[in-house]
Amino acid sequence: MASTPFSGWSGTARKLLLGFGALVVTFGLASWLALAGLARIQAATARMLGEEESVRLALELASAVRDQYAHQAHTIIIGDESHLGFYEQAEQRVLRLTEQLRKRAGSGGERAAVEDIEAASAELDVIFRRSIVPAVVKGDVRFVRAEHARAQLVVTRIQDRAEELVAAFEARIAAARAEVDAVERRTYRWIVALLVGAPLLAAAVSLAIGRSIARPLAALQAGTARLAAGDLEAHLALDRRDEFGALARQFNAMTAALKEHQARLVQSEKLAGVGRLAAGVAHEINNPLGVILGYTRLMKKRADGALREDLGVIEEETLRAKEIVEGLLDLSRPVQVGREAVDLRAAAEEVVARLREAAVLDGVEVMVAGDAIVEGHPSKLRQVLTNLVRNAAEAAGPGGAVAVSLGEEAGEARVAVRDSGPGLGPAAQARLFEPFFTTKERGTGLGLAISRAIARAHGGEIEAADAPGGGAIFQLRLPRRPEGVIA
Repeated sequence: MASTPFSGWSGTARKLLLGFGALVVTFGLASWLALAGLARIQAATARMLGEEESVRLALELASAVRDQYAHQAHTIIIGDESHLGFYEQAEQRVLRLTEQLRKRAGSGGERAAVEDIEAASAELDVIFRRSIVPAVVKGDVRFVRAEHARAQLVVTRIQDRAEELVAAFEARIAAARAEVDAVERRTYRWIVALLVGAPLLAAAVSLAIGRSIARPLAALQAGTARLAAGDLEAHLALDRRDEFGALARQFNAMTAALKEHQARLVQSEKLAGVGRLAAGVAHEINNPLGVILGYTRLMKKRADGALREDLGVIEEETLRAKEIVEGLLDLSRPVQVGREAVDLRAAAEEVVARLREAAVLDGVEVMVAGDAIVEGHPSKLRQVLTNLVRNAAEAAGPGGAVAVSLGEEAGEARVAVRDSGPGLGPAAQARLFEPFFTTKERGTGLGLAISRAIARAHGGEIEAADAPGGGAIFQLRLPRRPEGVIA
């Protein structure tokens, strides 16, 4: 897929670019319209000046023709050729002005008028040179008057044509002036509209930026303030597809991770406290427990009847006390994670077989399915599986069922132990892995805490939940290769 120039830009950057780009385009358009209007006004003004020059030339041509005719009249009045030089100057002037007007003539009518003036001027010159001057020299007054009248008609025609040119040029001047007025009005309206719309657009851009940037920033600031104050329940409800939404999702994930980490720290502190207590008193407790257990067994061999049964109860409770002390010691000891390959399917089947031999699974159907292999400590992992299967069987009860499902996914091994028992309540789920918490009548409350410690030492985790359709499900997740020894 081909990348675009803005493919690496974030959503907020694109919004800012769009908003400020719209403002730049608005002011750029206003400037372009102003400059374009000024250019058109300047061009129309230049045309007006050109047309005014054409009017001046047409009026000057009419004046030159009158001068030409006046010199003819002077020649007739004086009766000699003394004004021929002045006449020729006027004639040259007429020819020069006619040539200039020919270049400025636009339409066909204007060119025809210029050509007619040029032809009439030539005709006037022929009348003067070939008819009037010779008749004046001869003194033929009647002929001179007749030719002078004909010349006057030609001059009148030239004057009419010159006035037509002036009218045409003035009409073009009026059209150019009207265009200037129209351009000025149109440009003014557009500029006013754009300059009025620009603040509105700026306000809309500011509002959009405030909604899309300022508000999310305020929400992020409030969330971080709550988190800094120790509120791990801080949550940002920013359902957006831009980077603020991504940041909010990361923030929520961070708070969830912090909450979980804090819970782990609390749990670890509890276990550390228990460990310190166990390390301090286990030896002192084990010694008297061993003495009690030894004397009880010795007396039990010699006793009969009800006394033997009472001594059996003492032995059982003493063993239970030793089991609690051993559990405390297990919590206090660092878990050594091995690098031995462990076949979890074989370990699960071995655990089921031993529990069945110990009559723990009497009346409970246990099924094992799937395969998974990890690296770790075989006996510690069997201890976890034993605890999970034993708890599931006790929860299911006689006539119940336990399903152990194994599998591997994305570099992780999973063992799910599901029972058909009554399930877990919300209160129990929150405290399942706390030391000494148990829902059993004779449970120690240390099995799941020890199992989670072993799982975490292997880089994994144990999670518990109510299973769909009833019962509970405990899921052991382990990486295929643990990170190493974890205390």
